[in-house]
Amino acid sequence: MITSVGVLIPARDEETDLPACLRALAVALRELPPELERRVCVVADRCRDDTAKLARDAGTEVLVNARDLPIGAIRALGAQHLLRGLDHHASARTVLLSTDADTLVDRDWAVRHVRRAEAGWDAVAGTAKLKTALAANAQPRYEALLANARTAAGHGNVYGANLSIRASAYHAVGGFLPIRTAEDHDLWRRLAHAGFRLVYAEEAKVETSARLNGRAPDGLSTLLRALARAS
Repeated sequence: MITSVGVLIPARDEETDLPACLRALAVALRELPPELERRVCVVADRCRDDTAKLARDAGTEVLVNARDLPIGAIRALGAQHLLRGLDHHASARTVLLSTDADTLVDRDWAVRHVRRAEAGWDAVAGTAKLKTALAANAQPRYEALLANARTAAGHGNVYGANLSIRASAYHAVGGFLPIRTAEDHDLWRRLAHAGFRLVYAEEAKVETSARLNGRAPDGLSTLLRALARAS
């Protein structure tokens, strides 16, 4: 039985999108059983706007980072903070959830992840739909990439915007590494190599930004920008 969840949100200059992200997340967390402890941490990464203030005003825990760190290190800071605060729970009963500041989680998002953990899965990769459609020629290319990723195991995509890991598994493989891109895929691969149970969950859904200038190098926005240029 899962007894606690911690939700990690890295954010850099996200004052425009963060409030809606946190409102959607609050709705999702209210769907969890009342006895389940939940914590949310926004890691405000070198922000030049009111991201940190908006997060605090929403009642969220905030870590402020002023150093030039890669996204893997930023996620690791938030994860460490959350899991330290939840260490009075057994690590096998704690789930670390990851999303992004430009992302809206579905109402049942947290419930879906927790149910998968309670069914014995150690890490869960949900799906991500773009909030807005791409340019006419880019949209079918993007949909083709998603289709090509699909295997017998499921949708085949891993997004930091829609990911959960059992705390015991997270600790066992060393968590997020301080790398500049694909920290989510790297963690997923190490979990698989270590023999943990991983699942692609179609039912755990989020909507994320289709912006072409993202915060992380070589992230989703880089892919979308390349598709737009090719169209």
